[in-house]
Amino acid sequence: MTLTALAVLVPVLPFLGAAAGLLVGRRAPGFVRPIALLPTALSFALAIVVAARQGTGAPTDAAHRLAATGTVPIDLALHLDGFSVLTAVLVGLVATCVQVYSVAYLRDDPRYPSYAALVSLFTAAMLLVVYTGDLMVLLVGWEVMGICSYFLVGHYWETETARSASLKAFLVTKLGDVPFLIGVFALASDAGTFRINGILTAATHHELAHPTVIALLLLAGVAGKSAQFPLHTWLPDAMAGPTPVSALIHAATMVAAGIYLVARLLPVFTASAAALAVLAAMAAVTMVGSALAALAQDDIKRVLAYSTIGQLGYMAGALAVGDRDAAVFHLLSHGAFKALLFLGAGAVIHASGTNSLTAMSRMGALSKRVPDAMWTMGIALAALAALPPLSGFFSKESVLRAAEHASSGDTPLVPSAVGWTVLVAGLATAVLTAGYATRLFLLAFRGSGPEAPDHGRQPFLMTGVLWVLAVPTIAFGGLTYRELPDWFDHSPLGPTLITSVLGAGLAVVGVVVAYGAWSATAQLRHDHPIGAVVAEAADADAEPELVEAEAIDAHEEIYGDIAASDDPGDPGRLLLGPLHRHAARGFHLDALYALLFVRPVLAAANLVRFLDRDVVETYVRGAGGTPRLLGAAVRRAQTGNVQTYLSALLAGAVVLAVLVAVGA
Repeated sequence: MTLTALAVLVPVLPFLGAAAGLLVGRRAPGFVRPIALLPTALSFALAIVVAARQGTGAPTDAAHRLAATGTVPIDLALHLDGFSVLTAVLVGLVATCVQVYSVAYLRDDPRYPSYAALVSLFTAAMLLVVYTGDLMVLLVGWEVMGICSYFLVGHYWETETARSASLKAFLVTKLGDVPFLIGVFALASDAGTFRINGILTAATHHELAHPTVIALLLLAGVAGKSAQFPLHTWLPDAMAGPTPVSALIHAATMVAAGIYLVARLLPVFTASAAALAVLAAMAAVTMVGSALAALAQDDIKRVLAYSTIGQLGYMAGALAVGDRDAAVFHLLSHGAFKALLFLGAGAVIHASGTNSLTAMSRMGALSKRVPDAMWTMGIALAALAALPPLSGFFSKESVLRAAEHASSGDTPLVPSAVGWTVLVAGLATAVLTAGYATRLFLLAFRGSGPEAPDHGRQPFLMTGVLWVLAVPTIAFGGLTYRELPDWFDHSPLGPTLITSVLGAGLAVVGVVVAYGAWSATAQLRHDHPIGAVVAEAADADAEPELVEAEAIDAHEEIYGDIAASDDPGDPGRLLLGPLHRHAARGFHLDALYALLFVRPVLAAANLVRFLDRDVVETYVRGAGGTPRLLGAAVRRAQTGNVQTYLSALLAGAVVLAVLVAVGA
C-alpha cells in the first residue's frame, strides 16, 4: 500500500469507529469497547508506519480538487513531513491510552458508548488537522474538535458545573474562531490559494499584502483554541468533564491545534514584527500568570489545567522567537507527560471513590493506596518542572535556547526585545512551575486529609497506561533531541551551558522553596488536621456519604472556600502572600469579563425583551383588540327587532336635521 493511502487511513479509521459507535453503541453494547479501542489503536499503528516510511525525506504531497469555487479552489490535500507525522504519532498514542484507560474509568457509566464515539471523532478531527495541506479542510477538523469538546466537557450534564463549563468552552473558543475565519479568508485572498504550501511560498517571497492584519486575526483563533491570554479562562473550568477527556484535550488535541497551526504557518507570522511582538507578549503573560494561578489552586485538575496553559505559553514563546523546532519538540514532550499527569490524577480521584473529590486539601493516605499513580505522577511532575534528565528538561531548555539566541539578535526577522521578553518570562515561569509541581505532589500524596475508603487496587488497564506513558516521559527528550532537527528544520535543540544552568538551577530553587514552605506550614496542618475533623464527624452507624458531607462542611468552616484554597497549611498561601486570593480566582478575569461583556449583553437582552413584550406586543395586541371591540359593539346593535332599527333611523335623521339647521 502506498504511503498516501496509509496516511489517509489514519484519520479515517477513528472516524469510522465513531460512526459505528454512535450507530450500534446502544443496540449492541457488547461491541462498544472493541469499536472504541480497535480503530484508534490501528490508527496509531498506521501513524507509526507512516512516520517510519516518511522519515527525514522530502515532504510528501497529494491533492484532489474538492470544489472549484471559481476564485480560490478547495483541495482535499495531504501534506506529510517530519513535523506532521511525529505529531500524528503523539495524537495516536494519547488517544489510544485514553480509550484503554476509559474502559476501566467509565466502566459503569451508562453513557460510555456516546463518550467513546465522541473521543474517536475528536481523534479523527485532530489527525485531519495534522495531515491536511489545505486550510479549509483544516478548518473542518478545527470546528469538529470544538463541537466534540462541548459534548465531552458536558458529559456529566446533570450537574450545573458541567453544563456551564461546556457552554463557556464553546462560546469562548467560538469568540476566537470568528476573527480566525476572517483571517483564513484574507490569507487565501492574498496568497490566491488555500493550499498551505502556496501560502508559505507567498509569505516567504513577501507577496502577502496584509501580513500584520492576517497574523493578528489568526492569533485570535489560536488564543481561543490553545487557551492563551486573554481567552484562556475556559480551560480550567473544562475540568468538569471526565478526567480522560482532560488528558486528551490537554495533551494531544484541541489546545495543541492552535500551536500546530502557528508552527505550520510560521513564515506568515515572521513576516510581521508586530505580530511576533504580540505573540511574545501573549506568551509571557500566559506563562507567568498561569503559573501563579496554579500555585494557588486546590483542585488537582485545575492545577494541571493552569500548567497546560503555561506550557502552551512556552510553545507560543518559541514560535514568537521564530523557532518552530523548539516549539514542536516541547509540544511532543509535553503531550506525553501531561497525558500521564491527567490520567494519574484520574487514578487518584478514582481511588477516593467519587469523581467530585478533587480538592488536594481533602486527600490523605493516598501514597500507599495508589503507588503506581504516585510514582508515575512524580516522574511526570519532575518532567513538568524540567528537571534533568527527563524529557521536559530537554524540550523546555530548547525553548530557552531559542529565546537566548533571539535576545542576542542572532535570529533574523525577530526583534531582540521579543527574545528578551520570552527568555525572562520563561525563566521566571521555571521557578514557579517547579514550585507548584512540588506542592501538588506533597498535597496529593502526603496530605493531611481524611483517609479515603479502600476500593482495592486500581484496575490494570489504568495503571498499565500510566507506566506506558512514563517511558516517553523519561526517555524521549534525551534520546531524540539530537535526531529531531533532521525531522524538522535542522535548528539545534537541547540545552546550552547557560540555559541549562539557569533553567535547571531555577527549577531546583523552586522545588526547595516549595518544600521549605511545606515544612514551615506543618504546624498549621497539625493544629487543624482534616483527618481529625472526619473522625469527629463520623459515627459508627453513619452513612459514608453523610460522613463525607459533614467532614467537608467542617473543613470549610476551618479553612474557608475549598475552591479558593484558603487552607492555612497550604504552602502556596505562604509563598504568594496577599496575592494568593487573587491568583486562586484567576486574577478575577472571569469577573472582569462578566462586568465588561456578560452583564451588558444580558442588560441589552433584557431591554430587547422589554421592548418586544411590553412595547411592540402592546401595539400588536391593540391592533388586534380594537377591531374585536368594534365588532362586539356592532354585534350588540344587531338585535333583530325592527322597531329598534326604525327608532335608530329616526333618531339619526333628527340628529342630522339638527346639525344641518345649526350649520345653516
